[in-house]
Amino acid sequence: MLLGLHPGDITPGRMSYELRRLRLHALIERVPKTHRYHLTGLGMQTALFYTRVYSRILRPGLALVSPHAPAASPASLQRSFRTAEQAVNTWCDQVKIAA
Repeated sequence: MLLGLHPGDITPGRMSYELRRLRLHALIERVPKTHRYHLTGLGMQTALFYTRVYSRILRPGLALVSPHAPAASPASLQRSFRTAEQAVNTWCDQVKIAA
C-alpha cells in the first residue's frame, strides 16, 4: 500500500506529483541521469522524527485515552486529550476543513 492505495491504482501522473512534492520539500533528491531518488539528510531526519513521535508519544498516549483504556488511565491525561481534540475541531471549523 502506498498513499493508502493499491500500487496498481497509482497512475504515473500521480506518482510524478508525489515525487515532485517530496523533492521540492528537499526530502528526496534525484540521482542524475536515472529515474531513481535518494532520501536526503533532511528526509531521514523527518522520517525518524515522525517515527519516534508515533512510537514514544502517540501510540502510548492514545492507548491511555481510548474508550477501551483501563480504568487506571490518568484523568489529567484524558482531560488534556479532550482539550487538544476540542482545539483541533475548533481550528478545523474555523478554516472550514473536515476534522
